[in-house]
Amino acid sequence: MTATVATHEAFRHPALFYRTEQEYVDRTVSFVQEGLDLGEPVAVAVPGPNLELIRAGLGRDAGTVRLLDMTVEGRNPGRIIPGVLRAFADAHEGGRVRIIGEPVWAGRSAVEYPACAQHEALINAAFEGRAVTILCPYDEARLDERVLADARITHPTVVARDEELVSDAYDWPSVVARYNEELVTAPDAAVFSFGADELYAVRAFAVEEARRLGLAGQRLNDVELAVAELTTNSVVHGAGLGTLAVWAMAGQVVCEVRDAGRLSDPLAGRRPPARGQIGGRGLMLVHYVADLVRQHTSAEGTTVRFYLGR
Repeated sequence: MTATVATHEAFRHPALFYRTEQEYVDRTVSFVQEGLDLGEPVAVAVPGPNLELIRAGLGRDAGTVRLLDMTVEGRNPGRIIPGVLRAFADAHEGGRVRIIGEPVWAGRSAVEYPACAQHEALINAAFEGRAVTILCPYDEARLDERVLADARITHPTVVARDEELVSDAYDWPSVVARYNEELVTAPDAAVFSFGADELYAVRAFAVEEARRLGLAGQRLNDVELAVAELTTNSVVHGAGLGTLAVWAMAGQVVCEVRDAGRLSDPLAGRRPPARGQIGGRGLMLVHYVADLVRQHTSAEGTTVRFYLGR
């Protein structure tokens, strides 16, 4: 059984709860095949081993499906909406599009998970009213019960054991709010306070600290680009001042920018700019170059933290 698609409906976002490898293959391949039979463009973005299971299950039909390794394309959950889901859906406007997206897997870290949960919630805002179906698999045997509970909150329906049922827990904005967690700067961080006159100096400081902590080559370019975008945003939208902190944690370099601005749009950085739009790309560029982005915003200000592996 798979989630049956009614072509007249607008956005659909079911969670698929599975327990075994065979159940995973049966449900996902059936979902893809149903879309192909209806003439819908189909994309699959799941972790590498699961991607190979689906590829094998589809056989020759695999060549007609966009197949993406989510551990690469969605390493940073904040990149998935603009870089995977919207990129595919926007390239196939005019009819229903069908996507499998598996952003949460057993190897995700506790640091990454809040961004994953917020991503799943924000899909509902990003695709409201669009003729798109996004099926999100969850491994009941390996994922924590908290993750499964959040899935019921971020998905309007749940497919499990041959049934698709309406989730009585569905309330995606509550997940966005709950994981808007305060971020605490590491006590050993190197800190630089900046204003409009220090934008060049703060970028140089970030690059030098990242180099000292072990980054090199393209990763230093990524630091410079991301810090330039965030500090410029602070000057323009954050009362003209901000603070940069840089430190190392668990094999990654962490950069964090704080300012007094309020980030009111929950899809900021995840909504591709309209054609011809000037500006509005800074935070999205940070999502594209970073391995992970975490954000916290309140009436007192906004913190954006990004992580880069060495």
